[in-house]
Amino acid sequence: MMLPEGLDWVRGTATGRSWLATLPTWLAECAEQWSLRLGPPFRQAYASLALPADLPDGTAAVLKLQYPDEDSRHEADALTHWDGDGAIRLLAHDPERRALLVERCRPGTPLYELPGDRALDAMTGLLPRLWRPAGGPFTPLAEEAAGWIDRMPRRWAAHGRPYERRLLDAALALLTDLVSSQGEQVLVNQDLHAGNVLAADREPWLVIDPKPLTGEREFSVVPLVRGPELGHSPGAVRRRLDQLTAELNLDRERVRGWTIGHTLAWSLTDDSVFPHQIEVVRWLLDGWRS
Repeated sequence: MMLPEGLDWVRGTATGRSWLATLPTWLAECAEQWSLRLGPPFRQAYASLALPADLPDGTAAVLKLQYPDEDSRHEADALTHWDGDGAIRLLAHDPERRALLVERCRPGTPLYELPGDRALDAMTGLLPRLWRPAGGPFTPLAEEAAGWIDRMPRRWAAHGRPYERRLLDAALALLTDLVSSQGEQVLVNQDLHAGNVLAADREPWLVIDPKPLTGEREFSVVPLVRGPELGHSPGAVRRRLDQLTAELNLDRERVRGWTIGHTLAWSLTDDSVFPHQIEVVRWLLDGWRS
């Protein structure tokens, strides 16, 4: 089995190497228990191994073996909660193997292939359907943000201070204020960018690969505002911020604040720096240039 290039990073950790060693056995066991005919892995995978799978009755599915990270731990729970309303359907789940059998989107065209305004129109129609009241087992946004607040200064120092201290101070202050003043808690997805929404035959667009939390609605549009999929420039970020907040009746300043905090938190991992994320934070803090 050829591993997609996007998963090469897992070879760099003991956890990743252990996971890779289990994959051939788990693939064979999942194929047997669900009677699947599997195709070659999808090449655009970055956090899981995903393969097209055909069931005996002709149902077109995807078999997904998740890398054992915390962010995707409740993906199956989120798909169950949405029950196919605006998101792909969960067909089967094997928690021990972190294996999900899910609906396959056909034709599967990503949302970012639409012009920007049309893509945002599609999302303003889709998002309110995903804002379902939810509690456990999902992690609260407040708890997740406490982890960002704790890790950001340490990672910033460990990477040799790759951006200005003022960005860190601003993000920490915003997160602290936003966490304690949230509105109604609903199911939100902290990875809902335009590559994780696909064209389908059952509905025009369906969400895939959720990383779910419970938090206020304003947080849910953060990945769309900051993501480069619909254009990476100050003007593109501003248009997304303005259009999504206006059409979804969201508090613009809270969306801006969550975007600064979450984007800076995700700009550093233990071993990587993502400069394009840091750029977005600067644009949001420093005003706009075309």
